[in-house]
Amino acid sequence: MPTIHLEKGFRFFFYSNEHLPKHIHVEGKGGELKIDLESLKVSYIYNFKKQDINAALEIVKQKRFYFLRKWDEYQGNENS
Repeated sequence: MPTIHLEKGFRFFFYSNEHLPKHIHVEGKGGELKIDLESLKVSYIYNFKKQDINAALEIVKQKRFYFLRKWDEYQGNENS
């Protein structure tokens, strides 16, 4: 599971054989999130405080196109 980005105590990553919709996993501060890269909606939350969810979402918004490009590189265009 390649780490794509580290920021503010969060690790943003994909698993090797992901599924659609395109999304990114976030770990940090004792919790986990999964965020859809197209809608920017959180689809999974475990043990994240509201302020940490908002901080992670803000980073995903800022890095969205970078994460989408990395998704295509790691997962291949067949998942596009």
